[in-house]
Amino acid sequence: MSILIFLILLYVGNSFTLTKLFEKAGVDPKKAWIPGVAAVEWCKIVGRKPVYALWLLVPVVNFFIYAGLCIDMIRSFGKHGFWESVVAVIFAPLPFYQIGNDPNAKYAGPVLEQEKEYHLQYVEAVEKKDKLALKKLETNNPFRKSALREWAEAVIFAVFAAAFIRMFIFEAYVIPTPSMEGTLKVGDFLFVSKPSYGLRLPMTVIQFPLIHNRFSNEKGMLGRESYLESPSVPYTRLPGWESLERNKPVVFNLPVGDSVIVTPDRIWDVYQWRRDPRNAAKKVEVVSRPIDKKDHYIKRCVAVAGDSIVIRGGQLYINGQAAANPEHMQFMYQVTTKTPLDYKKIADWGVAVGELMGNARNPNQAFFSLDAQQVEKIKSLSPDVTVQRVSMSNPERPTPPTYVFPNDAKVSGGWSVDDYGPIFIPKAGATVELNERSLVFYRRLIEVYEKNEFKIAGGKYYVNGQETTTYTFKQNYYWMMGDNRHNSEDSRIWGYVPADHIVGKPVLVWFSTKSGSIRNGINWDRIFLLPGNM
Repeated sequence: MSILIFLILLYVGNSFTLTKLFEKAGVDPKKAWIPGVAAVEWCKIVGRKPVYALWLLVPVVNFFIYAGLCIDMIRSFGKHGFWESVVAVIFAPLPFYQIGNDPNAKYAGPVLEQEKEYHLQYVEAVEKKDKLALKKLETNNPFRKSALREWAEAVIFAVFAAAFIRMFIFEAYVIPTPSMEGTLKVGDFLFVSKPSYGLRLPMTVIQFPLIHNRFSNEKGMLGRESYLESPSVPYTRLPGWESLERNKPVVFNLPVGDSVIVTPDRIWDVYQWRRDPRNAAKKVEVVSRPIDKKDHYIKRCVAVAGDSIVIRGGQLYINGQAAANPEHMQFMYQVTTKTPLDYKKIADWGVAVGELMGNARNPNQAFFSLDAQQVEKIKSLSPDVTVQRVSMSNPERPTPPTYVFPNDAKVSGGWSVDDYGPIFIPKAGATVELNERSLVFYRRLIEVYEKNEFKIAGGKYYVNGQETTTYTFKQNYYWMMGDNRHNSEDSRIWGYVPADHIVGKPVLVWFSTKSGSIRNGINWDRIFLLPGNM
């Protein structure tokens, strides 16, 4: 709401202050209040063709067009200073008001036409080798800028442009963990298209450019968030050119990342942190984050709104049917041999050797995340090699009952990442009955993701003060899983991904380093990898 008020004030302020400028430029001041007409007259005043005003209707581009028109307007009244231009971009009504009420400020004519005429005269003087004319032009150059200002403007524009491209079109990501190994590797650099699934407009207004949410995980001055939570803009998503479907990799904001604990090694969501009894006595700072500043994750969307899923023996079933598995889906395998393993050859097969776990009591035993092809290749190393898939549902090492979503011993007790569910993926418009069991799954959705006030009193349920026995979802939800099924913190751990958390679609691997370090070499065969191979 605060940003909406700002935009209304900006529009009214522009219209009010432009009346004086229009009058000084010989234009009917009433036109400053007419939407569209004001933009056309503005363009003509600074030396643009009237059709140029149409660019103000193009999302994202219009920010640059508006900023340029503000600067050109004050320059048309002889204001060429650096800080005058900065103020015009930040809040144009202020310099417009000063110029309009300054009796000495005169309209000097369309500045862009003046610049064009000046450059034509300069080129003509150079061609004629007229040193006297050149000296006169350089002495009386109203557009002269110092070298420092030229550099400053170039840097500011580059940062400004990069920040807007990052916000509205493409953003670069790097894969930091092996949760998608086999498909997307540690060290892959991705371009992610934000408009593909519908551009989500930025909600956090004040933020440091090109930094997502935190300067550093270390302590000190840089160990802090890179934005202010207020003011903010309500969630708005523009139409996309495709819908999010099953089996597509997707970048999203971590749903449980609204409250996090930052350590030098990693960032924990506070709910996971508190479920570990070893952390009970530790004093830590909890950092709150808005939706668009939660950490970015990339997983595969395996189920969409309205689906029901279950996992048995590591196989995912959707609506009762076995789901199509990713080509390079991985599980953890125990590899045992009587002779030392050739780790270089194994690494050449695409196995993340850096992630292996050895057995201190048995040097001839190791654990790898492998896909089906890699399993066969390792078996071919030697007749004495045995490869056995690890079961995460081993009764001798049961999964803690609160480890997997919904993290409630009464519901998820006995569940594991290999044997999970059944569970329903909520859909906008779907209605569920509220009871003790369903609230284990949906209470966070009702209160946090859909921003309702929920209370239980006298055995009755109240949503926004109204007694009810059912709840109808306001948005779609998705189920995300990593292709490395035994080494991925995903929806099986923290639950549903709301539609308003979707960021974009990976469209290109533009660079890739081995095991996440350039020192280990470059994965040349992965450069320019397209979505069809993800």
